[in-house]
Amino acid sequence: MEPVVDTMPIGELLDERRHLLDVAHWMLGSGVVAEHVTDEAYREWYALSEHQRERIGAPRAWLTRVVGTISLARLALSKRDEGPPGPAGEGSRGASDPALENDLGALWAGALDALTPAERAALVLNDAFGGAAGEFVGAAGPAVRHRTGPADIEPLDRARHSLRARAARPTPPRVEDELVDAVRQACADEDRERLATLLDPEAVAFYDGGGKVRTVTRPVVGAPQVARSLLTLLARHPRTTLHTRPVNGRTGLVACYDGQVAAVVSLDLAGARVVQVWVVLNPDKLRSWNRPRA
Repeated sequence: MEPVVDTMPIGELLDERRHLLDVAHWMLGSGVVAEHVTDEAYREWYALSEHQRERIGAPRAWLTRVVGTISLARLALSKRDEGPPGPAGEGSRGASDPALENDLGALWAGALDALTPAERAALVLNDAFGGAAGEFVGAAGPAVRHRTGPADIEPLDRARHSLRARAARPTPPRVEDELVDAVRQACADEDRERLATLLDPEAVAFYDGGGKVRTVTRPVVGAPQVARSLLTLLARHPRTTLHTRPVNGRTGLVACYDGQVAAVVSLDLAGARVVQVWVVLNPDKLRSWNRPRA
């Protein structure tokens, strides 16, 4: 049985982040603060173990809950004039604090057109909790740095293997262009079998979300698994387009969603096969691709 490939279509990935940004901005009234809160919510997600994440039936609702909890904690701290938040993660415990739960109950008074920021936070938290509490795994964990370990060292070994393979089997520029375009066409046609034949049997794909979007955290290994993860990410959608473009001095792929660059894909080739795939989804790294051209 193939292992589960934890990825999602670009449209869903970006819509999820935009939704969280909108929720945080709606509650806090600041785009800059909304970015920080959303990033913190994703840090909470990645601080969970893989087993804990697998048990969450509605990740978007879970993240919405965390964004609401963090936002409410920020509002409570500001209201009580307690100064800056304490150590990372303390603020996100607000929903399990009895005093804060009492505040939540009191915030439901008033008409919808007169909601205060704190009342907005209560509404968001209710949407996350209501009717689906069983889908959540306890309270959100502490916001901690993205975990490091053997999985972070493995990409270095894979990169060295790719360089050796490319040196041993260099790909002429014409063949490179044809191969990359064949990959693009296989993705556009959602032809998994054809895409797998363009990949080395031991091909590896790395997904760089920077901890700011919900995507794969471990290398995806094997032609069938890499093909499946790419087709999931680049699933056909009227608002998603895929183009061949120069990437890091070689031909690569650029995926756009609603006219904005949403993913940049670098392909390491050896002979007539793709040996490694590097997918950049980190919004920070993609900003330069989305700047207006002079």
